Amino acid sequence: MKPSGPIPPYFAADTDGQLMISGIRADEIIDEAGGTPLFVYDNNIIGGQFARLKAAMPDGLAIYYTVSANPYEDLLHFLGRYVDGFRIVSRGELERLKAAKLAGIPITFAGPGKRDDELEAGISAGATISVESEGEARRAILAAERLGIQPKLAVRVNPPFSIEAGKLTLGACASPFGIDAGRAASVVQGLIEAGVDWRGVHIFAAAQCLDTDALIQAHKAIIHCAGDIADKLGLPLPELNLGGGFDVPCLHGDEPLDIYRMAEALHDTLCHGPELLATTRLSLELGRWLVGEAGVYLTRILDRTESCGETFLTTDGGGHHLLRATGCLLERGRGNYPIAIAGRYEDAAEEVVTVTGCLATPHDVFGDQVELPRAEPGDVIAIFAAGAYALTASPQGWESRPSAREILV
Repeated sequence: MKPSGPIPPYFAADTDGQLMISGIRADEIIDEAGGTPLFVYDNNIIGGQFARLKAAMPDGLAIYYTVSANPYEDLLHFLGRYVDGFRIVSRGELERLKAAKLAGIPITFAGPGKRDDELEAGISAGATISVESEGEARRAILAAERLGIQPKLAVRVNPPFSIEAGKLTLGACASPFGIDAGRAASVVQGLIEAGVDWRGVHIFAAAQCLDTDALIQAHKAIIHCAGDIADKLGLPLPELNLGGGFDVPCLHGDEPLDIYRMAEALHDTLCHGPELLATTRLSLELGRWLVGEAGVYLTRILDRTESCGETFLTTDGGGHHLLRATGCLLERGRGNYPIAIAGRYEDAAEEVVTVTGCLATPHDVFGDQVELPRAEPGDVIAIFAAGAYALTASPQGWESRPSAREILV
């Protein structure tokens, strides 16, 4: 037997033992959506996460939602009620926001490799472009000149630290993300002289982290770095984007972030921070932490087989929908995502089984030797922590199989 990750504490069963999501039976949601495989997103969990974050963090801190985490349009439209803006990394994500009827909402456009047409689209939409290099800054200015629009530009700074395996190491590393901190002030000065609408700096290492202390130290390093840039400019920063990196528990032994301790430390760091940051607007970019635990992937068992004394449950889903929850990244043995039988949600485990997907690869494994109540073909497997970097972060064209359905409840 191999342990599974912790099921988020927001779920329970009704009197029949059926998994409830947002107060609705899982089988009723499946019927409404038209079948499995199905991603279900609980809007109550998302709203609760946002409220908890806003209550904890310093007043005035802006929250941007990272569209890459989950670009489902109904979800984006719902989030538009809560967040201060959206963070995109492509023109396609900008189109998703428009389709979700979110045109006009504040947008930051980050990420390396922006094409000229993407820069033009972002500038036309009023997005703040986080330029990742001197060359991209020049192309953004030229794009704005072609459009006859004053561009909103921020500078992405390669941070003086890195986060790997959830641990922070001080010292800059070579990266395609952002401009080295030592060159950042001169790039900002050039933007100001070019007449752009300078919107501040964006500093973060692209990594997910479940270590509260590491993120506290990262925020301290970011604020110190931003203060150095402001001192070199002799100007306050309009905005400091602290990035994100807040992860959620997925595997056995994972513990949730202590948001309140992180917020207290951030408040203390700001109170004793550089004077030129006293009027700076702070922002965070969060995706996985806001929506990850709100998602449940429901996939129906097609077959139950026995082989060499082991039991296998084969489902109609797979790694083409939820790649990271399977062994399709050749990570089998890394750990099992939280998993349950939806129709017997609170029943005691009765057997050890391996839950596989439908792909023709031995790595398509959702539950590697997990303890579950007995299940038969027709029963539904629930995989939790499936709300972020799931469907659109998986190879949906694999084996030309149909995509999964999605629904917000």
